[in-house]
Amino acid sequence: MQSTALSYLHKHQERIITQWDQQLSALRSDGEIKASLEKAVEHTNQEYMNLILQTARLNEEDSLEGLRQFTEQYIQSGRSLTYFTKALQGLRKAFHQQLKDVPPVGEDVLDIYSDLNEWIDNMNNFLVSKYIESWEDTLEMQKLSLLELSAPLIPVFEGITVMPLIGSIDTTRAKLIMENLLNGVIKNRSKVVLIDITGVPIVDTMVAHHIIEASEAVRLVGATSILVGIRPEIAQTIVNLGIDLTKFPTKSTLQKGMQKALEMCNQNKIEL
Repeated sequence: MQSTALSYLHKHQERIITQWDQQLSALRSDGEIKASLEKAVEHTNQEYMNLILQTARLNEEDSLEGLRQFTEQYIQSGRSLTYFTKALQGLRKAFHQQLKDVPPVGEDVLDIYSDLNEWIDNMNNFLVSKYIESWEDTLEMQKLSLLELSAPLIPVFEGITVMPLIGSIDTTRAKLIMENLLNGVIKNRSKVVLIDITGVPIVDTMVAHHIIEASEAVRLVGATSILVGIRPEIAQTIVNLGIDLTKFPTKSTLQKGMQKALEMCNQNKIEL
């Protein structure tokens, strides 16, 4: 920020903050914040104002570090980006009102006006950018968590585990399926793994290729895969595509696959 605008900000800071706080109070009354949280919000607003004004004084990377941390905490508290940006617009209005009420003496009002606007725009861009980055990081973590849940390996009997697959299978998920299969087979000392594709809507060449790769990897670590849940339409698709699934057993249902797995493990069938 130019020295002229900064001097004006310092000179009238107390009144600008008062006007800005009135803008924030108006946002609270609009229902952005629950009444039960007003005390916490007032403290947050004060911290927010101090950090924003600090960037005007320092205008260095160090001054933005505190603002970045504040933004991350703000997101984690579940507050909206709308309130965030409206608060900055409230600061803009407070500045404009102050310039209108008390024009600078011997200085160009338009220069100060333009400088203050540019500063607020830069802050808005910085805050929105950090807000988006934080959300993207959060979404990526959630995506990874969901992927881990999308390929579970469930031990059901001694030496027998089941991997139920639901939804489409892409390259990323196929890699996770492979990792979970191999780690689970070794951890559970599995002899037979049932890969249940009942919930997989489409089995094309790519999906079949991934399943064959996973089954071959399981064979290399000393276990056997049984592909179950092959519906008539999937069987027809596999035949039409010329996909070879003769290297490992296949069954139409999980129940039939379980019976086969029990036979392979020399276990008696258990009636439930």
